[in-house]
Amino acid sequence: MKLAVVGGGSTYTPELIDGFARLREELPLSEIALVDPDERRLGLVSGMASRMLARAGHPATVSTATTVEEGVAGAQAVLIQLRIGGQAARNVDETLPLECGCVGQETTGAGGLAKALRTVPVVLDIAERVAKAAPEAWIVDFTNPVGIVTRALLQAGHRAIGLCNVAIGFQRRFAAALGVTPERVSLGHVGLNHLTWERSVRVDGDDVLPRLLDGHGEEIAAAIGLPVELIRRLGVVPSYYLRYFYEHDAVVTEQRAKPSRAAEVAAMEERLLAMYADPAVDTKPELLEKRGGAFYSESAVALISSLVNDRGDTQVVNLRNDGTLPFLPGDAVIEVPARIGAAGATALPVDPVEPLYAGLIAHVTAYEALALEAALHGGTDRVADALLAHPLIGQASVSRDLAERLVAANRAFLPWAVRA
Repeated sequence: MKLAVVGGGSTYTPELIDGFARLREELPLSEIALVDPDERRLGLVSGMASRMLARAGHPATVSTATTVEEGVAGAQAVLIQLRIGGQAARNVDETLPLECGCVGQETTGAGGLAKALRTVPVVLDIAERVAKAAPEAWIVDFTNPVGIVTRALLQAGHRAIGLCNVAIGFQRRFAAALGVTPERVSLGHVGLNHLTWERSVRVDGDDVLPRLLDGHGEEIAAAIGLPVELIRRLGVVPSYYLRYFYEHDAVVTEQRAKPSRAAEVAAMEERLLAMYADPAVDTKPELLEKRGGAFYSESAVALISSLVNDRGDTQVVNLRNDGTLPFLPGDAVIEVPARIGAAGATALPVDPVEPLYAGLIAHVTAYEALALEAALHGGTDRVADALLAHPLIGQASVSRDLAERLVAANRAFLPWAVRA
């Protein structure tokens, strides 16, 4: 089968290729099409990808295209991994909110909204092109903010599923701590993209979360950046992103004292591209592990394999709520375990969510609806409303100030702002 990667010139793509090579029996590929308007990056990354596949003895060919139509034609699945504005825009997302006393993060809070404003229209345009060139293809969105972008795709009627690596990362971490294979571990994962909690960790059906927190609490707490006393009292494992909510002021202080993550990644990307340019390099560089996105390739392979082979297994994905969480509207996009098959994803039943988590989920869902309205229709007032609804901002004067700053900083990517 043919698989297309839109945003294939990303320095992260060799991580994806490494997974495809290792998991060839699970997902036999004949062609991997890398699509990217940046011809320099596309050439370097595609050359690296071809060498990696050749070294692994994988028969797939790597093709390249600078247009979506050319790249996705004939594909059964299309992965979208974009960063509109690159690391420079990300740097603004991570630093500008700090000037207003708010967390600076690329997917959460004001930074996440800025990214959604830039990204949603572009992804929707790509999806329309995919629908015409490869109408049977599934779109797998890994582009952040995944929840908002996936909601936009589904609202527009596309065959799309959102994917994140948080759940598989926890599964692998817990399996290693418990000394079992990852396949034996299933998670009681619930929430929204980048706003989730593990309420159970089952090994062969038995919930071992209390034992896991008892014996490995310190290690888990260090990994997610929260006090071990908190997670033991709650009896759940929050995702790392909950730190921005539970420790907001401490995070702002930390972020103000060090360079942005965007600055680190920008420097890393240049080093990676130099490595990819070396014709002698045919294995994934160790440096790539610091780039982020661990286990994305494994989760992508599993999801696509289940969609095209109708496996009917359980995976954590982003999909329409449709009553799964009764306190949310049906068109909200949630992140929960789902049954995956040729017809798509069907959420599994979820135990009633405790008020401590349900309240925050509902709050952020309301923000996401307003964020999508701002991304689709524009307007500084809509941006300010979304920020006012976000639990990490929520003050009128700060929301208005941030909205005006975000629009001004992103004007080049917002056609409506240029016209205003």
